[in-house]
Amino acid sequence: MDRQTRMYDNFDKVEQRTIEEILNIVYDALEERGYNAIDQMVGYILSGDPSYITSHNNARNVMGRIERDDLVEELIRAYLHR
Repeated sequence: MDRQTRMYDNFDKVEQRTIEEILNIVYDALEERGYNAIDQMVGYILSGDPSYITSHNNARNVMGRIERDDLVEELIRAYLHR
């Protein structure tokens, strides 16, 4: 399987992932690159600037699949356990 085929397969899998799974993928990619993952993710959520998220392990594309308002809504629900 060539790289482009793997990339498309990865996008199909992204569509099936939960927000929690996506956040974990992005968190791990940021940590692997030596970033403070929480600070970077907050920066992205507040600004919408994708440069806060590393492209390592396709994290930027994966994160871009989630609407930011959906992400904030899910985070609040999880925090409040509702």
